[in-house]
This record gives sequence, C-alpha cells and structure tokens, in this order.
Amino acid sequence: MGKLIILVLLIVYAGGVWKFWKGFQRTNFSRSLPNRLVLSLLWPVLLVANKSYRQNFTKALKG
Repeated sequence: MGKLIILVLLIVYAGGVWKFWKGFQRTNFSRSLPNRLVLSLLWPVLLVANKSYRQNFTKALKG
C-alpha cells in the first residue's frame, strides 16, 4: 500500500512538472532555462508558499 501511495505521488509530481514546463510561456516569469527548470521542479513547495506563483501556475496549466 505504501509503495502505491509513493507511486501516485511521483506521478502527480511528474505531471505537475510536465504541465508547468509546457505552459511556462503563459506565465510572467523570466524565460531563461535555469529559471524555467527551477520553477518547474519546485512547483509543490512554491504552490503552497507563494501566491504569485500560484497565479502563474494556474496560467501555465490552462491551455
């Protein structure tokens, strides 16, 4: 059961990275590759901690 939960969480995380990466051009963030990479990989933390990031993350997912 624990392995299934971990697998589901990894799939959700990877899906979030993928969707944000693909929709990054719709955000207000700088278009540099390092910026795009960091913001994509840290999406769960930033989504909880930063209102501006939440708004941009929503923009990135709409597509």
